[in-house]
Amino acid sequence: MFASPAFAQGAAGASPGAAGFLIQLVPLILLFVIFWFLIIRPQQKRLKEHREMVAAVKRGDEVVTGGGLIGRVSKVTDTEVEVELAPSVRVRAVKSTLQSVTPRGTPANDARAA
Repeated sequence: MFASPAFAQGAAGASPGAAGFLIQLVPLILLFVIFWFLIIRPQQKRLKEHREMVAAVKRGDEVVTGGGLIGRVSKVTDTEVEVELAPSVRVRAVKSTLQSVTPRGTPANDARAA
């Protein structure tokens, strides 16, 4: 006779466990949405811009490599660029290591001129 009131309460409506599970799931979904807009989406945008910049590099562009070398592109292949650092000083660099590309014909920045 002790079990009959407990069974009657559980069978009367929706299970309270399902509502509790949904309430616990809402903060996790909210956290994922916040991470998406603050971390994942901007990183994907930067990565896409970098890929486009590297794909558009051409002879004569001024580049800065990941190691900090500044030079002018003298040759471009599928995966590498040849960068002229000084007259008769050329190095090969992997395209994906380029940090910035300044197209030919744009004015030099103040830091380079000093």
